[in-house]
Amino acid sequence: MTEQTPSTLQDTTVASHPRFEVNIEGVIHPWDKPTITVPELRGLGGLPADQPVLEINLKDNTERTLAEDEIVELKPGHGFAKKVQFKRG
Repeated sequence: MTEQTPSTLQDTTVASHPRFEVNIEGVIHPWDKPTITVPELRGLGGLPADQPVLEINLKDNTERTLAEDEIVELKPGHGFAKKVQFKRG
């Protein structure tokens, strides 16, 4: 039996929680990786393949259509990151 120190327990606990939140059409989805692909966005949000996926900057309300093979870099911290949302086009 191995003994766990408090720092080991803390690291285990932190690692088990999603580090990112992805807003797809107003629904917040937990996400564990620092990037997400357009197919992953489609699967997570139930977005159909025949419609474009848009990245929306909620700070200035600008929209950008994502390429189907694009990889989006996410930033941790719901209140501290650039506010971005995704939706179907």
